[in-house]
Amino acid sequence: MTTVATRPDTARAAAPRRRGRPPGHSGAAGVLLAPFMVLFTACTLIPIGYAVHLSLYSERHSGLGFGVAETVFTGFGNYSRALADPAFVSGFANVAKYCALYIPVMIGISLLLALLLDSALAKARHFFQLALFLPHAVPGIIAALIWVYLYAPGISPVLDAMDSMGFQIDILGHPLPAVVNMAAWQWIGYNMVIFYAALQAIPREILEAAEVDGASPLRTALSIKIPLIRASLLTVVMFTVIGALQLFTEPMILQGSAPSVDSSWTPNMYVFTAAFQRNDNGLAAAGSVLLALVAAGLSFAVTRFGRSRAARAEGGMS
Repeated sequence: MTTVATRPDTARAAAPRRRGRPPGHSGAAGVLLAPFMVLFTACTLIPIGYAVHLSLYSERHSGLGFGVAETVFTGFGNYSRALADPAFVSGFANVAKYCALYIPVMIGISLLLALLLDSALAKARHFFQLALFLPHAVPGIIAALIWVYLYAPGISPVLDAMDSMGFQIDILGHPLPAVVNMAAWQWIGYNMVIFYAALQAIPREILEAAEVDGASPLRTALSIKIPLIRASLLTVVMFTVIGALQLFTEPMILQGSAPSVDSSWTPNMYVFTAAFQRNDNGLAAAGSVLLALVAAGLSFAVTRFGRSRAARAEGGMS
C-alpha cells in the first residue's frame, strides 16, 4: 500500500478561493448612500430631534400674561398635559374607529379589484387601471372639497335626488363614514395597482397547474394568489395604519360643515390647533412625538404579526 503525498501548493490550488468584496465596493456603496443619508438626516432626524427638544420646554408669561415670554424647561410636563387632555385622547379614539372601518374597506375593495383585473375574464385592463388610479392623482384638499359639496344638504345634487325619492340621509351628522368614504375613494386605486403588480409577478405555471387540477377561480384566488402576495398585503396594511394616524385633511375640511367634528377630532388636528391657534409649541411638539411613537409601535406590531404568520405558513408547508 502506497501513500501519495499532496504538495502544499497543490492543496492550496485545489481549495476553493474565498470571494471577498471587490476593491472599492465599500467606497461605491458609501457614495451611493450618501445623498439619501444627507436628505434623511436633514428632513427626518433633525426635525424629530428639534421636536423632542421643543417638547421639553414651555413658554411662560409674567405679569398676568402680559409680560415677556420666558422659555422654561419642563421635562415631561408637556407630555403629561397632552396625555391628561381628554381632547387628545379622544382624537386617538376617533382614529381607532376610523382604522377599524377604513382598513377593511380599503384593503378588501383594492384586493377584489386587483383579483378581478388579474382574472382571465377581465377586458380593457389598462383602461380600468388608469380609471381606478385617477382619484389618487386628485390633490387631497380638492377631493375633500368635492366630497363636502356632495355631502352638503341643499347643495348636493345627489342628496337632492335622494330626497326627491323619499330618502333623507344626514351624512354630515355622522362624519366617520363620510371621512372613510373620502379617504377610500382616493386610495383604493393606488393600492389596487400595488396588488395587481404583485399578482402579475406570480409564476403562470403555478396558476396553470391549479387550473389543470380543477381548481375554480375563487379557490385559486383564496388558496394560491392571496397567500403568494402576503408581503404586499403586509406592506399596504402597514402604510395604511401609518397614514390613518396622520388623518388631517378630510376632517379639517369637514370641520365647518359637520357639527361633531371639532378642532381636536384627530391627534394631528389637536397638534395643529395647539401650535397655530394656541401658540403652545411645547404641547404641540409633545403631541407630535407621542403620535410618532404610536405610529412606530403599530408599524412594529404589524411587521411582527406578518412575519409570524409567514413563518407559521412556511412551517405548515414543510
